Amino acid sequence: MSKAKRAEAPEDRLPEDPVPPAELRSNGSRADGEPASRNSVVICQAVGRSIFTSSISSAAERVSLMLKQEEEEEEASHPVLFIQLSELFSTPEGLEWRQTARWIKFEEKVEDGGERWSKPHVTTLSLHSLFELRTCIRKGAVLLDLEAGSFQQIVEKVIETQIEKHALKPELMKKLRYVLLLRPKHHATRPQLKVLLERGLASCFDKADSPSDAGSEVLDKPLKEQLKNRFKTKIPAGAEVANILVGEAGFLEKPLIAFVRLQDSVFLGGLTEVAFPSRFLFILLGPRAKVKAYHEIGRAAATLLTDELFQRVARKAQGTEDLVAGIDEFLDELTILPPGKWDPTIRIAPPKCLPSPQKRISMHFREWGPHSNGNVSAMEERHLHGHQNASEELKRTGRLFGGLVKDIQRKASWYCSDFYDAVNIQCFSATLYIYLATVTNAITFGGMLGDATENMQGVLESFLGTAIAGAFFCLCAGQPLTILSSTGPVLVFERLLYSFSKDYSLDYLEFRLWIGLWVAFFGLILVATEASYLVQYFTRFTEEGFCALISFIFIYDAVKKMLSLADHYPINWDYKISNVPLYSCTCNGPERGNSSLRNETLFTASRSFGEQIHLDSGNWSLLAKDECVQLGGHLVGNSCNYVPDITFMSFILFLGTFLCSMTLKSFKTSRYFPTTLRRLVSDFAIILAILVFCGIDAVLGLETPKLIVPSEFKPTNPTRGWVVPPFGANPWWICLASSVPAVLVIILIFMDQQITAVILNRKEYKLQKGAGFHLDFFCVSLLMILTSVMGLPWYVSATVISLAHMDSLKKESNTRAPGEQPKFLGIREQRVTGLMVFLLTGLSVFLAPVLKFIPMPVLYGIFLYMGVSALSSIQLTDRLQLLLMPAKHQPDFIYLRHVPLRRVHLFTLIQILCLTVLWILKSTEAAIIFPLMLLALVGIRKAMECIFSLHDLGWLDDIIPEKDRKEEEEKLKRKQDLDESDSEDSERMYQEKGPEINISVN
Repeated sequence: MSKAKRAEAPEDRLPEDPVPPAELRSNGSRADGEPASRNSVVICQAVGRSIFTSSISSAAERVSLMLKQEEEEEEASHPVLFIQLSELFSTPEGLEWRQTARWIKFEEKVEDGGERWSKPHVTTLSLHSLFELRTCIRKGAVLLDLEAGSFQQIVEKVIETQIEKHALKPELMKKLRYVLLLRPKHHATRPQLKVLLERGLASCFDKADSPSDAGSEVLDKPLKEQLKNRFKTKIPAGAEVANILVGEAGFLEKPLIAFVRLQDSVFLGGLTEVAFPSRFLFILLGPRAKVKAYHEIGRAAATLLTDELFQRVARKAQGTEDLVAGIDEFLDELTILPPGKWDPTIRIAPPKCLPSPQKRISMHFREWGPHSNGNVSAMEERHLHGHQNASEELKRTGRLFGGLVKDIQRKASWYCSDFYDAVNIQCFSATLYIYLATVTNAITFGGMLGDATENMQGVLESFLGTAIAGAFFCLCAGQPLTILSSTGPVLVFERLLYSFSKDYSLDYLEFRLWIGLWVAFFGLILVATEASYLVQYFTRFTEEGFCALISFIFIYDAVKKMLSLADHYPINWDYKISNVPLYSCTCNGPERGNSSLRNETLFTASRSFGEQIHLDSGNWSLLAKDECVQLGGHLVGNSCNYVPDITFMSFILFLGTFLCSMTLKSFKTSRYFPTTLRRLVSDFAIILAILVFCGIDAVLGLETPKLIVPSEFKPTNPTRGWVVPPFGANPWWICLASSVPAVLVIILIFMDQQITAVILNRKEYKLQKGAGFHLDFFCVSLLMILTSVMGLPWYVSATVISLAHMDSLKKESNTRAPGEQPKFLGIREQRVTGLMVFLLTGLSVFLAPVLKFIPMPVLYGIFLYMGVSALSSIQLTDRLQLLLMPAKHQPDFIYLRHVPLRRVHLFTLIQILCLTVLWILKSTEAAIIFPLMLLALVGIRKAMECIFSLHDLGWLDDIIPEKDRKEEEEKLKRKQDLDESDSEDSERMYQEKGPEINISVN
C-alpha cells in the first residue's frame, strides 16, 4: 500500500469566482488566510517587499528556514532535474499523450511540424499562468514523499485522494485511470540521415509509418527507444526526472490537479523520454475549451522546477504552504517585460554565464537578515571581482626553509597522480604543440645568444640546457606545468655581460660561472627566509605589465625575423612586366688574365645529378649559382639578386599559420559538425595548422628557410668544453666582485620566475593540487649552479609558453544541458607533458632529418599566435580599446559601472607609460637596470594609491595586503559610493570571474 504525507488545503471557490467584499480582510485575504483573488495575491506579495514595513514576509521566512536547515544538515548537492512536458491530444485513433517540450536549464519545444526540436531558449511566461499555477498547488492534491514503485500506483493514489476530498466523482475513476496510463509518444532525437533512410525504405516497400500505440498502457520497464536515445548523453549521470502531464478531458467538470514528490526516485518505464528515475510529477486534467491555459500552466510548472532555488524548496517542503512559499519567492525574483515593447514570438538565446545558485542563496540570506540593507559589503564585492587573498602556499611559517618543507609535503601526496592523470589524448596534443614551440624558442634564443657571445653559447647549448633544466624542473618542481626557457630579459643581461667581459679582457664563461654561483646562493637564502611571501604584492598591475612586455617580445621577434627574410631573399620593387625580356642572370667564367684558374675550370665538372659538362668558354651559363661561385665564376644580370617567390611565400606561410591557428582554435564554438569533432579539431588546432602549411610548402617545392637542428653533439665554439673551470683565466678577486652583478640577476630571476608563477597559479584556473612557490624557486636556484658550471643558458619560467601549456590542458564539461555553455573545470595537472616536451627537445639532434622539412615561417607564425593570444586576453588590452571607442559603443565591462571613465583611462595610460619605459630599457644600453625597473613596478603600484581611491583600485586592480586595515576604516564611506540598485547588485553577484590571463592556445 502506497503511503504519502497529504497536504490538506481548504476547498474553496476557484479564483475566477467573484469574492464578496465582506469576506476580505484589510490585508487583502479571506478569513481563512487564503488570498481572495488574483489581485490579492499580488497585494500579498507586495507586502513582503514593501518599503513601508520592515517585517519579512512569511514566505521568505519559510524558504529561509528550509534552506538554512539544508545547510546545517550539510546535504550533498541534489541531482540535476530533467523536466518533460506531455500534453493530451485527440487523434482519429483516440486519445494520445505527446511530449511537447523539455527542460534541463532551458526550454526546447517540438516544432509545429513535429520533425525537430527547437533551439534551446529562455522560457518566457505570462504572469497569469504563474498565478494560476499557484492556485493549482493550493487547491490540488499535494502528495509528498509518496511510496510507490510504478506509475500505476501513483495514478491510483492521486485519484483516490481526489475522491476522498470529494473533488472527483467515483464513477470517473476508470476513465481517468485509462487516460493517465496511456503510453506517451516521445519525440526522440535521431540523426537526420537515419530518418531520411528509413523514410526512403518505407516508400520503396510501400510501408507506412509504424502505427501509434495510442491504446497501450505505460510499461514498467524502459523501452528500447529510451535506452538508445542519444539525448541521454546531454544529461549528467544520476539525474532525476520531473513529469508534467496536462490536457483536457471532456468527461471532467472540475480540474484534476496533483503535485507528487516520490520518497525514492523510481523508473516509470515508458513515461519518460530518457531512462532516468522520476522524482516529481505534476498532473493537470480539466474540462474542455481551456487547452491553451493548461499548456501555459504546464510550462509554468516546468519552468518553476528548473529553478535551483525552488528545487531545493520542493525537496524539503513539508506541506502545501511550503510549496506556495517557494512560488512566492520565485515571483519576487521575476523581471517583467511590458506588453507592446517586445515581440513575444522571439526566442531569447541562453546567456553565456548563468547565476550561481550559491550566490543567489547567499544574497537571499543577506536580504532576510535582520540588519541587512540588500547590498553586499565593499570587501565582498572586491573579493568577487578577483581580489587574490593570501593563499595557504604564501603563509609564513617563521622557520628556515619552512615554506619549502610545506611545499614538499603538499606536493608529495599528488606525485603519483601527476603521472596517471596524463592518460588523455589532450596531453598528446599539448605535448606536440609545446614541443614545437619550445624547439623554435630554443633555436631562436640559441641563435641570438650565439650572435651576442660569439658562439660561446649557441643553439646546441640551448637545446641541451633546455632538455636538462626542463626535465629536472618537471620532475621536482611544485608547479610542473611551468615551461622553463631562456627569456628576453635574461638574453639582454647575457649580451651586456659578454660585452663587459670583452672590454675588460675577462674570460666570459668563468666570470659568468661565479655570477651564477652567487645567484644560486642568494636564491637559497631567499628560499630559506620564505621570500616568496612577497609575491602577494604582485597585483594585476604588475602581472599585466610583465605579461604584456613578454607578449610584445614574442610578436616583435616573430615580425623581425620575417622582415629579415627580405634581406636574404630581396624583392625587385622596380619590376615592370614590359621589361621581362631584359631580366636575366647568367654565369660568366673567370677573367682571361687568371690563367691558372681558367685552366683548372676547363676540366670536366660533375653536376649533382651526374651530368658531365666540359667547361669551355661557351657552357658556363649551364652552371647553377652555387657551382658558378664555387668554380670561380661570377653572376651577371639584373635579376641575380632578387628572389621574390621565397619572401612572398614565407609571408604566406607565416600569416596563414597564424590565421589558421586562430580559426581552428575557435572551431569548437562553430555550428558545423558534431561536438566531439569540433572539440578534437580545437585541441589539435596548432598541430593541424603546422601540418597544413608544411604540406603546402612541400607541394610547391620552394626553397623557403627550414628548421635547422644541430646534427652533432659538440660545443658550438670549439675552444670551450662542457665544464667551465672556476679558476685560472681571471684574477682571484673576480669571484668576490661577481656578487655585485649577481644582485641584479637575482632580482631579475626572482621577478621573472615569481610573476609567472603568480599568473599560472591564479584562482581562476581552479588548480586542485596547489602551488609551490618556494619549491619552484629552489629548483631554479639549483639549476643556476648546473647551467653555470656547464656553460649553458640560464633558465626561468617562460610566461607565454607556460600559459600556452596550461591553456592547452584546459578541462571543460563533456555533459551539459542544451543551450548551456561548456563549464571550465580546471587544468589537467600532471608532469608528463612537460617531461616529454623536454625529452623530445634533447632528442631533437637525432630528429634533424625529420625536422628539416618544417619551414621557419610556419614556426614564426606560431610565435605570433602565442603573443597575440596572450596580449588580447588581458584587461589592459580591453582598456586600450576603450580609448578609441565612443562611450555609447563601449562594452559593458563591470568596472565601467563603478569607476569613472576618466579614472579608467588614467590607470591605462600609467600602465602604458610603465610598459614603454620597460621596453626602452630593454632595448638600450641602460638595460643593466632593467631588473630594478621590474621591481619598481611594485613601488609604482603602491604610489598609485595616492592618485586612486581604494574603491577604484579594487575594481581595476587588486588591493595590496597592508591596506586591508585602512580599508576597514573607510568602509562606511565606500558603502555610500557603492550604493547601487538591487538589480545591479544581483547582476554583480551573479557574474562569475573568468581568468584574467586566458590565452586561447591549443
